Amino acid sequence: MKVWIAHEKGRELLGEMPAGVEVEVCADVVTLPSDPADVRFWVPPFSSTVRASDLLPKLTGLQVVQLLSAGADNWVAHVPAGVQLCDAAGVHDAAVAEWVLGATIGSLRQFPAFARAQQRREWAPAAFTPTAELTGKRVLIVGAGSIGRAVERRLTPFEVTVTRVARTARPEQDVHGVDELPGLLPRAEIVVLLVPLTEQTRGLVDGSFLAALPDGALLVNAARGPVVDTAALLTEVASGRIGAALDVTDPEPLPAGHPLWELPNVFITPHVGGAVVGLLPRAYRLAGEQLRRFAAGEPLVNRVVDGY
Repeated sequence: MKVWIAHEKGRELLGEMPAGVEVEVCADVVTLPSDPADVRFWVPPFSSTVRASDLLPKLTGLQVVQLLSAGADNWVAHVPAGVQLCDAAGVHDAAVAEWVLGATIGSLRQFPAFARAQQRREWAPAAFTPTAELTGKRVLIVGAGSIGRAVERRLTPFEVTVTRVARTARPEQDVHGVDELPGLLPRAEIVVLLVPLTEQTRGLVDGSFLAALPDGALLVNAARGPVVDTAALLTEVASGRIGAALDVTDPEPLPAGHPLWELPNVFITPHVGGAVVGLLPRAYRLAGEQLRRFAAGEPLVNRVVDGY
């Protein structure tokens, strides 16, 4: 069974492979190591989704695509029927949760403004204090999956009140449905977005969503850029009424001349929430487990199903 992976380091990180498994490195989906028609299991590079539609038709024997990313929104429309698509749910939980916590605290305590003052060699505490704080805040987590749970665990020591929201309500788990957002937003001092990008979540955060937030609220987007209506967000943050911490934007990359860059109440990172040194070992540990399941004829985990 031929397997393509995206990183040379992945060979050892996969762990012991079953007999008959041949692992090759296909790092850029342009320079192919061998005949793509023989590949049965593919672990594509993080950045290859743009070329997925070009390469997938050549992988005529493909049976499994195992992503290294938690999101599969760029793949669901391209993977042929009969090919199992699996994401890396769970792999990025700790890293993204750390980003959410860091970006939230940094935004509330005005760290970006202090960083700019440091560049100016300016010691002016009265210009920034007192700042807001995380302790005691009402936090709305929109996306009650594994990353949402990881965020909540890290928020707990700050004595916050957490409200969970998912696509559909799960009363037994104290999870509200998206349809309940209009009643929840007016009390949310911090909103953390962790939903996948689907037709249902595209533009979820629109003008009415943002207008329902109280003055001084902070929107934290660690999901996907198109979940938020950028024009509506720009209107709200430019007024100074709310702030935002964004690891993703729409468009992405954010153009150099975009007005979001200039706003003092907007903190932007370039989609690096999951980019940590421990990522590859965790990602390839999952890929190795999936390969062993597949070779043994066992069901795979993290399958992306219809309605993602």
